[in-house]
Amino acid sequence: MKEIKIGFVTVSDRASRGEYEDLGGPAMQEWISKALTSKWTPVAKVIEDEQSLIETTLKELADEEQCDLILTTGGTGPAKRDVTPEATAEVCDKILDGFAEQMRAVSLQYVPTAILSRQIAGTRGACLIINLPGKPSAISECLEAVFPAVPYCIDLIEGAYLETDDSFVKAFRPKHAKKPN
Repeated sequence: MKEIKIGFVTVSDRASRGEYEDLGGPAMQEWISKALTSKWTPVAKVIEDEQSLIETTLKELADEEQCDLILTTGGTGPAKRDVTPEATAEVCDKILDGFAEQMRAVSLQYVPTAILSRQIAGTRGACLIINLPGKPSAISECLEAVFPAVPYCIDLIEGAYLETDDSFVKAFRPKHAKKPN
């Protein structure tokens, strides 16, 4: 079976310079460690809010590292330096609007400023890329909302087979979907 790799990208000028502790990257990894029963390898990066650097990092993780899933945190707001969605859109083959719609709908239950969030999701080859907010609690809320669809999405794009801990998050796969040998 193919090794499962998951990329974690924190997009933050301050965290990349060591001026601010990266809380988002560890929060994403902790959530995934609770969600998956499959063995997986993390590939973590902390980078500046520069569109070309974000694009290069996403391409490296998808194409060279062959990550099946890449989660990003940060850079999804309306500030001038927030360019993660633009970089993600630039490198994706297909944009999956339902992820963004669901994440914002869930986030609006907690904060009215969720309407300012511009995170998106899309595919690049056999990799699913999801932009998440920067706050650890919002990361968790968004992943809870969309992760049931993630394993089947990765099946459809011919990535690795992800198995979840149903007591934490239950992945949905149609009855006809079969586990690979």
